[in-house]
Amino acid sequence: MDRDFLIDLFSDFGPVTIRKMFSGFGISADGINFALALRAGLYFRADENTIPQFEAEGSKPFQYQTRAKTVTVNSYWQLPARLFDDSEDLAEWARAALAAAQRAAMKKRPKVRKAAAKKAAAKSTAVKKRNTAKKKR
Repeated sequence: MDRDFLIDLFSDFGPVTIRKMFSGFGISADGINFALALRAGLYFRADENTIPQFEAEGSKPFQYQTRAKTVTVNSYWQLPARLFDDSEDLAEWARAALAAAQRAAMKKRPKVRKAAAKKAAAKSTAVKKRNTAKKKR
């Protein structure tokens, strides 16, 4: 798949950004990667909400081989072949994939760890004490 083909394929979905990634392209919208176009096919981001759709179509998750084993990436599933001929339906699947990617991004937001919070509080207290000591001089 080349860049022009992908741009045409997603025309009903809307504008996408296509960047070289691995042996193919990463496809994103609104700054969020939601699809991979690789030699093995086109894969959309999936989660517990969308995987049943892929399973119903007989799709499989993305897999690759290492020297020791086969690695399955359950967060990207192969796009059903019928969607290459139905741009409106493909756009719906792409919107669902973007939503799955957005949900995953929300889960990954960094949480302030207790130790980091304590360290920040201690630093703030030390600065306050120093400022108070300067004022007393």
